[in-house]
Amino acid sequence: MARVWQLQEARNKLGEVIEEAIRHGPQVITKHGVETAVVLSCAQYRRMLLGPKELSEFFRQSPLVGVELDLRRDLSPPRDELAQ
Repeated sequence: MARVWQLQEARNKLGEVIEEAIRHGPQVITKHGVETAVVLSCAQYRRMLLGPKELSEFFRQSPLVGVELDLRRDLSPPRDELAQ
């Protein structure tokens, strides 16, 4: 889980910030309350550099996975036909 670190705390605990990035994912660093940097593990960074994913992988990682969508087509006549 990403954690937010103030810059001074991140400086003082750099080893811990790195370990957290390896074990739990990106670590956000703030400066004066504004998010300014992210520490990633090398593995995560390399995955980002690999470029675009396959479309099927994109859909598998979507936040909408498992959401029921009504994909039935609307069979009502077009508006032009309704006006006549």
